Amino acid sequence: MSTALGAVIAALFGTIIGSFLNVVVYRLPRKESLSHPPSRCPHCGKPVKPYDNVPVVSWLLLRGRCRHCGGPISVRYPLVEAGTGLLCALVVVVHGADRDAVLGIVFVLLLVPIALIDLDHRIIPNVITGPGSVIAIALVAVLYPGDLVEHLIAGAAAGGFLLVAAVVYPAGMGMGDVKLTGMMGLYLGSAVAPAVMSALILGSLVGALIIARLGAEKGRKTAIPFGPYLAIGGLIGLFAGDAIVDWYVGNFF
Repeated sequence: MSTALGAVIAALFGTIIGSFLNVVVYRLPRKESLSHPPSRCPHCGKPVKPYDNVPVVSWLLLRGRCRHCGGPISVRYPLVEAGTGLLCALVVVVHGADRDAVLGIVFVLLLVPIALIDLDHRIIPNVITGPGSVIAIALVAVLYPGDLVEHLIAGAAAGGFLLVAAVVYPAGMGMGDVKLTGMMGLYLGSAVAPAVMSALILGSLVGALIIARLGAEKGRKTAIPFGPYLAIGGLIGLFAGDAIVDWYVGNFF
């Protein structure tokens, strides 16, 4: 399969799964069933017909409105669908249309709901990071058995690094962040190092901007979910982490 065709297939697949991820992001923190009832309008409560539930397309055709009551449907839904599809396609473009893309696509499909749920509710559900970690170990064992030890060490080291940070400064780091970082190491291997560093730099910059805007006392009391920054760092690690590691080793060792 060519990279171009693989990217198109991955984009379509990611867009479809992105529609389901919208359901996960909304229902999982509320402890609602992910399968029942079917998707419904948040305003009038009427079920969304299958032909009105086509990712991205239906939202555009309906101009972001419910067919029944005309209530607005958030633009976030098609953005999540399109964004997930784009990221899955990018995995194929960067890593190729073969087994190298499998681990990356699964990783993307985990990061999207984790980042959005933490952004909305400031929690990172164990029900995502736990199974996600098990899936990572299984995929690496099957696809790259020779790299399994490296990925296990990376997961333990990355999670342990943030665990120390959480113990030293519990107000700024939660155990959900620790578990997410450990999961990232299982997927990224040594590329988790630039991923975590990127997340810390980005989080620090945003924190500094908030302090500059609100003042030191109020800014320090402003809670900032760290999961989205870890997710962005994870994407940096996925798409450029190996190149960053190679550059660092080549120049400093």
